[in-house]
Amino acid sequence: MKTPDLTQVDIDRIIEMAWEDRTPIEAIETQFRLLEKEVIAIMRLHMKESSFKMWRKRTNGRVTKHQSLRDIGHGRFKSTLQKSIFGNRISKR
Repeated sequence: MKTPDLTQVDIDRIIEMAWEDRTPIEAIETQFRLLEKEVIAIMRLHMKESSFKMWRKRTNGRVTKHQSLRDIGHGRFKSTLQKSIFGNRISKR
């Protein structure tokens, strides 16, 4: 697996985004230029085995994790922290 150089902060954010129910994998792909299989590999490498298995069980087949499977009626999810996140960093509040 060839992944770009990621800082620990980037890895933490990728894991956080992957755990969020409404954040599609495509958002992670766009922001970090990672394929879905690379996101899965990062999750497997940086999480406890039991946590990784629980995450895979939760996300496997989940409609909200893929943009193309989403119902357009739900619209776009916007985090309450959206204004405080800039350049993948959370600003001081």
